Amino acid sequence: MTALTGIRVVEFAGLGPAPFAGMMLADMGADVIVIDRPDNTSKERADEHRGKRSIVLDLKSDAGQAAAWALIERADVVIEGFRPGVMERLGFGPDAVAARNARLVYGRVTGWGQHGPLAHAAGHDINYVSLTGVMSIAGRPGEAPMIPATLIGDMGGGAMFLAFGIVCALRGAERSGQGQVIDAAMVDGTAVLSSLVHQRRGARTWSDDPARNYFLGSSAFYDVFECADGHVSLGAIEPKFYAELLSRLGLNDVDALRQYEYGDWPALRARVAALLKTQPRAHWCARLEGSDACFAPVLSLAEASRHAHLAARGTFTEVEGRTIPSPAPRLSRTPARAPQAGPRPGEHTAEVLRELGL
Repeated sequence: MTALTGIRVVEFAGLGPAPFAGMMLADMGADVIVIDRPDNTSKERADEHRGKRSIVLDLKSDAGQAAAWALIERADVVIEGFRPGVMERLGFGPDAVAARNARLVYGRVTGWGQHGPLAHAAGHDINYVSLTGVMSIAGRPGEAPMIPATLIGDMGGGAMFLAFGIVCALRGAERSGQGQVIDAAMVDGTAVLSSLVHQRRGARTWSDDPARNYFLGSSAFYDVFECADGHVSLGAIEPKFYAELLSRLGLNDVDALRQYEYGDWPALRARVAALLKTQPRAHWCARLEGSDACFAPVLSLAEASRHAHLAARGTFTEVEGRTIPSPAPRLSRTPARAPQAGPRPGEHTAEVLRELGL
């Protein structure tokens, strides 16, 4: 048995965070049924729908609405990722749903949230991360900030907080018999993800001056550096790890006790950068990987699944010839389901309608 066995989720088909949150719930055993649109003519299996079932309904027709209501009345959770007001116009807003299923948890994820001056504006991951101040700590001095696409705002700030909110609300519904609405705004979640930075700023251990903040790319011990044929990352923040790094790099003349003498940083950074460029990535992996020097190679997406550590953990898996990330986190007693290919749009329409007696 998996952790969410017996939980039924109705997901209104969309893009990005909503299906990702649904995938997380499906991985843990929930029966997630995706309502696809009739105009979705794709025959491809969608990785974000792995473990789910797909039904095509025309929500503008009486029959489609009846089938959707039959699903919702039997569900524990609804997930949607549309702009504010869309579900209300379709007739499936929170108030209408609560009138028919008071215990249902209603999960909503948007970029800006359900209310506020920007609630109805278009946006994407890069905008939400920018507005919350998180983008400002992602760049090196003199360069424009840059972050990995979709990871922080969409998936971290949006999908992860939606999934967390759903599980919390399910627990509340078990005790009270009442569901509730989850307003998962990516700007809110992204702000929470930056909590450690805000805590450090409050404690005055975070400097907005890049020349005095190793997180902002000024030091020799915390950044990505170029080597002869790629890049490697160093993250030796603690003094004992810094000493290990210096030793393994052969920089025995550098005084490890001066790690946080900011005036030393430019010259030492230039020296480390020049040294790392002299050898290929494999050389530095042999010398540093697996040690306490806080080192890792910067791998491509294709290389990552072949790395010995990730392969040993099964961090990635093959499904129908495609490499995809495995479910996480690992639960000891109720593990996730084995990943499987996502359904084609409408693949389970007849099956689900039979279950509903329609």
